[in-house]
Amino acid sequence: MEKMNKRTFRSFFLQCIYPRRCVVCDGVFYCSDRESIHPDCRKKLVPVIQPFCFGCGKALSDEQAEYCSDCRRRKRSFRRNIAAFGYNEAARESVARFKYRGRQSYARAYAEEIWALRKEEILSFRADALIPVPVHRARLLKRGYNQAELLAEELSKLSGIPLRRDVLFRPKKTAAQKALSPEARVRNLSGAFSVKGSVKGLKTVILVDDIFTTGATLEACTRVLLSAGIRTVYGVTLCVVMNEE
Repeated sequence: MEKMNKRTFRSFFLQCIYPRRCVVCDGVFYCSDRESIHPDCRKKLVPVIQPFCFGCGKALSDEQAEYCSDCRRRKRSFRRNIAAFGYNEAARESVARFKYRGRQSYARAYAEEIWALRKEEILSFRADALIPVPVHRARLLKRGYNQAELLAEELSKLSGIPLRRDVLFRPKKTAAQKALSPEARVRNLSGAFSVKGSVKGLKTVILVDDIFTTGATLEACTRVLLSAGIRTVYGVTLCVVMNEE
C-alpha cells in the first residue's frame, strides 16, 4: 500500500509540473496521466473506419470497393498502409505542433490512439521490427528530434515489436514534400534513403510515419528495404488524407 501511495504521489507530482496535454487543443490535463484528448476535442478528429482502402488506408465512400482510385492507378511496393485518423484541419494543426513546435510528448498519446484503433491489424502483420521513416541530419539538428522515431518508439512499447533505428537512413537532403505534386514528390525522393544497418533476421517490417499523403515517402523507403533483402513492408501512420474525391 505504501509503495502504491509513493507511486501515486510521484505521478501526481510529475503531472503537476509536466501536465499531459490534449493533442488537439494543446490544453492540459492536470494531475492526469491517462487522458490524451478532451472529450469535446475528440469530436474534431475523424477516425478511419471501414470501409477503407486496402492499399493506403484512406476511408472510402464506396462500401464495395477494396482500393481507392490512387491505389488502383499506382503500383505500390509496400503491402499496405493503415492509419488512425483522417488528415483534417484539427489533425493538421496537431501534427504541426508535434513536428515543428517541440510537442514531443504527443508521441505517447498518438501511439495510444493508433494502438486502440489498429491493434488487430498491426499484430496480424507479424512484423519483426518497427522502422521509423528517417529525417536528414540537417533537419534532425534543426528540429532536435525525428517525430516518426518518437512515434515508433511508443508503438514499440505498446506492441512489443522491436524498434530498429539503425536500418534506414536519409543521406540526401530533399525539399519539403507538402508543396509538391505527386510526380514531383517521387522525383524529390529519388536516392533520398539508404540501408546501412544489418537486415539479418528481418523478413517483415513496419514503416512508421506521421502522415500518408500520396505514399511517395513510404514507397521510396519500401523499395530500398526490399532491395536490401526484406521481403514484406507495411506502413503505419497516424493520419492519412481524407476520403477520395
